[in-house]
Amino acid sequence: MLGSRRLVAIAKLLGIVAVFGLLMHMGTVLYASRNNTSAQGIYQGWHDSIAQYNRYGNSANGSGIYSPEGVKPVKAALVALVRNEELYGMRMAVRELEDRWNHKYNYPYIFLNDKPFTNEFKRGIQDLTKAKVQFGVLEPESWGYPAWIDKEKAKHERETANYIKGHSESYRFMCRFQSGFVHKHPLLRDLEFYWRIEPDVNYYCDIDYDPFLYMKENGLKYGWNIAPDEYEPTVRTLWNTTVDFMQKNPALIPKENMIDFVRGKDGKYTLCHFWSNFEIVDLSFYRSPEYEAYFNHLDRSGGFFYERWGDAPIHSIAVAMFLKKSDVHYFNDIGYRHPAMSHCPKGSKVRGKCICDPEEGWADDFSCAKRWRSI
Repeated sequence: MLGSRRLVAIAKLLGIVAVFGLLMHMGTVLYASRNNTSAQGIYQGWHDSIAQYNRYGNSANGSGIYSPEGVKPVKAALVALVRNEELYGMRMAVRELEDRWNHKYNYPYIFLNDKPFTNEFKRGIQDLTKAKVQFGVLEPESWGYPAWIDKEKAKHERETANYIKGHSESYRFMCRFQSGFVHKHPLLRDLEFYWRIEPDVNYYCDIDYDPFLYMKENGLKYGWNIAPDEYEPTVRTLWNTTVDFMQKNPALIPKENMIDFVRGKDGKYTLCHFWSNFEIVDLSFYRSPEYEAYFNHLDRSGGFFYERWGDAPIHSIAVAMFLKKSDVHYFNDIGYRHPAMSHCPKGSKVRGKCICDPEEGWADDFSCAKRWRSI
């Protein structure tokens, strides 16, 4: 028989558990009513988050397959195109990635540059991580003007452009490289996936799972985080050039795709795109014959230089044209800031593992993010 004191203690404990459960339920219902959602939806969201946490690498602690020397479950890397003078901004980004995620997973880094990296840059990055780090120089054919470009015409566009980065020659080289060559670099040749990273960005949330493994096991081809609309003067003829490609290559366009993300009911370009400074990609997509054919069609038209076509709208149109929505994943659980725009998961100001203000990082409410949800 239990003593009276023990019975009282057990009763108090059960009472505390019951009160806690009631408060949790009341809080959920109140939050749901204020945020125009259902309590069931919130419970399901918690359940899904816990399930994802348990399945995709929650036990990672920097040892075993996730040790720096371990054979990772996915052949993947974090990849940056960066200049020597951007060392400080790159160090900030790597420091946050390590603190938030990669200190547990130790995926390798690959840094690319059109010039050799200095020893100072190499040391500055290697000081921050135990993971493998590789440094590479771009191949000549991937950086600069292809033979068919009229350089005087390109120069005139730069001198008369009235839009951001409009006067920059190297920015155009970068957009062309990211659109058609990054996945071909020898250091990426054996990779299945890459996560593009950049200097001067912030990662607001602890990431308690392996996004590479999540994408691979779910058959996902493209992952994104922010979806703004493009500035039309930079892509004046991109959509018409794309329509021309589709008309000339109907066999390459699958019947089931998500073209309505970039094409409105009137047939015009919506300007919606996934901001490619954050993208996690199955590189077999960029290596596919259809993507290669599309890039070559665009490259031959000269729009990288006669306008200022960015890699983000090109990647996004290709995703919309060749993939189904079920092939694409919105990483809305990862808080992220690139200068001028940011995404902060809802509720992060008061709960969860993100430190950011959703009112400042409101990319989830961009019209293109809403369009994504509607297609």
